[in-house]
Amino acid sequence: MDALQTALAGQNAGFWIAAVIGVTVLGLAKGGFAGLGVLGVPIMALGMNPVMAAAILLPILLVQDVFSVRAFGAQRDDAVLKVMIPSACIGIVAGWALARFVPVAMVELAVGLISIAFAFQRIVAERRGIPARIGAAWEGVAAGAVAGFTSQIAHAGSPPFQMHVLPRKLPRDVFLGTSSVFFASINWLKVPAYWALGAFTPANLWLALILMPAAILSTWAGTILVRRVDGPRFYAIIHALMILVGGKLAWDGFWALLA
Repeated sequence: MDALQTALAGQNAGFWIAAVIGVTVLGLAKGGFAGLGVLGVPIMALGMNPVMAAAILLPILLVQDVFSVRAFGAQRDDAVLKVMIPSACIGIVAGWALARFVPVAMVELAVGLISIAFAFQRIVAERRGIPARIGAAWEGVAAGAVAGFTSQIAHAGSPPFQMHVLPRKLPRDVFLGTSSVFFASINWLKVPAYWALGAFTPANLWLALILMPAAILSTWAGTILVRRVDGPRFYAIIHALMILVGGKLAWDGFWALLA
């Protein structure tokens, strides 16, 4: 109980508001609105240290992944996963090893600008009716490695994943299933690195447990809401979210580099 008292001590209203909103946004992302999850840590960082926010969120993500994989995981593209998950392991290890040398702000700025450009390119491609494209195996390997790296460094794995998978024009539920399995795998692969960094303190785990009901409810709500959106509108939303998320990452990275 000492750990619980430590976790609750000194947490003001701003902490709890930012934490609940951040967890809810993550839940909607895990429920199907892919890309929103990148905003979870920045929102929570409004009320706490970003390192603490990331540490609290990882156990929550692991639970949310159970619900998203159960909801969508049966329909997935195994060919994508077989290429991207092994290379994501390499990216995660590289991110852990190079964390002290690679500025998070630089990663955020680069991923943000590329995401915006890619989203606009996809919007133009959709309007011109460009057919689906299955990228080469090396492209999947590269995308998986970058997704693992950016997820470990800046919790921004969605844009690289989407850049490789969106041109395939998978059915909505197959895209969701592939995404849910991929990021569930990535999050479990990040556990040893977080453990080594001492992120799983008793206080952080208690805070994650307290926030868990909001995380589960928002994930469940996301799985219901996303099924009410047809395929074309779903992809239009994903493209819009890529622009939103890319803009947020680029903005944060730019101002952090100037600071």
